[in-house]
Amino acid sequence: MSAALTIDVLSLFPEMVEAPLAGSILGKAREKGLVEVRCHNIRDWTKDRHRKTDDYLCGGGQGMLLKPEPIFAAVEELRRPETRVVLMTPQGRTFNQDLAGELAASGGHLIILCGHYEGVDYRVVEELVDVELSIGDYILTNGAIAAVVVIDAVARLIPGVLGDERSSVEESFSNGLLEAPAYTKPNEFRGLSVPEILLSGNHPAIEKWKHERSLERTRLNRPDLWRAWVEAHLEDGAR
Repeated sequence: MSAALTIDVLSLFPEMVEAPLAGSILGKAREKGLVEVRCHNIRDWTKDRHRKTDDYLCGGGQGMLLKPEPIFAAVEELRRPETRVVLMTPQGRTFNQDLAGELAASGGHLIILCGHYEGVDYRVVEELVDVELSIGDYILTNGAIAAVVVIDAVARLIPGVLGDERSSVEESFSNGLLEAPAYTKPNEFRGLSVPEILLSGNHPAIEKWKHERSLERTRLNRPDLWRAWVEAHLEDGAR
């Protein structure tokens, strides 16, 4: 049985990707064959004896840039007709749950290229890359760390990866809002009580409470999402 999703990761530090994905839920999903993640070192596609992968910027500038030759060779060897090539870069689209779902349903094969140093030669972007992704407005030491975030978010949407399929639906961002607060036993802890409504067994009332708390939490922590949700529902009401 072939995996529902195969991800080839191209990095100068493949061990930084492999280690975090070896345990927990994704580790079990890989063992079951639901998701296959193969980590490759870009240096394996170099042809010079020094295995050189970077060089100075044309026109001057700080830092080093990944050379196009080994990246082209790697992608051309690994690519299939259905492949989507993703570049992790601070200049990319901001990664979110919608993009995770889009990649999870994109056809079964992703190549994730991890930028390093000052990034990659732009000819790679022009000729090979389908989507540039960023996980936020900050700079990391290398793209391997960002790639792990994307792989985790995408792979958990593959059917069978999560123990309860509702988990990927009933969570933050699935409906444009943050999740409501959640509680477990004991019902009383250091003078703090679980809200009585959650213990009532009145499921319509519980769902109403969760929705109200979800709205409140979104308004406080992510006013941008709250405004978008309100505007969307005002437009729906005007139709």
